[in-house]
Amino acid sequence: MKLYNIRFIMFTLCASLLFVQCDDDENGNVIVQETCDDGIQNGDEDGVDCGGSSCEPCVGTLDFSGTYVQEDIAGRPGVNTVFSGADNVKNMFNISVVSDRASFQPTFEETLEDYHDVYGDALMTTIDYETNILGLDAPTFTTVLAQFDALQVAPDGQTTYYDPGTGTVLTGRALPDDVIDVSLTLMFGGTTGTRFDGNNGTPQLTSDGVDSGDRDFTLPFPYLESPIQE
Repeated sequence: MKLYNIRFIMFTLCASLLFVQCDDDENGNVIVQETCDDGIQNGDEDGVDCGGSSCEPCVGTLDFSGTYVQEDIAGRPGVNTVFSGADNVKNMFNISVVSDRASFQPTFEETLEDYHDVYGDALMTTIDYETNILGLDAPTFTTVLAQFDALQVAPDGQTTYYDPGTGTVLTGRALPDDVIDVSLTLMFGGTTGTRFDGNNGTPQLTSDGVDSGDRDFTLPFPYLESPIQE
């Protein structure tokens, strides 16, 4: 009876049946390894030639390995940019949890009033924040900005940043929405929305003067007409 070399048998099985890459360690033990280009799901692969400990992650799957650091969870980045002031406050706001952001409200309110002071000084008068078109006074408005800076979704309702016709506000953002003008109006427009609109000797603080231009949002991205050859 012939004695067969165990290692030879194992390598033969690897080559003919398993179709995986085989090797042996310094003690002569056979090691079976997956290969990432053989068209077969083997080893600890999550799919064909993807995933596992050696291959690239499979397309369409999330890789949660490693260590992650929260960098920014701002729903409306302009809020943090405009109201936080110092860089260290901005950084703390970015890494905070939405439900814990009430502590930023006093800073936001102080900044809001500071903006009015700056323009008041320029006009040689005193200017204070005035309750805005949503009926929000300074403490309430800045509480909304700080504590509820998250993108909201209205799956069964109107999606808009602000619709003056219906009074719907912050239920999302439609493509034509001018979020900067809405934000400026809430900050400087007062109860009518026109407090500082550039008329009657007032500075224009309720608009940045930039609109959507000639973009047609019924078209596919980037919402521009096809070029016309002349």
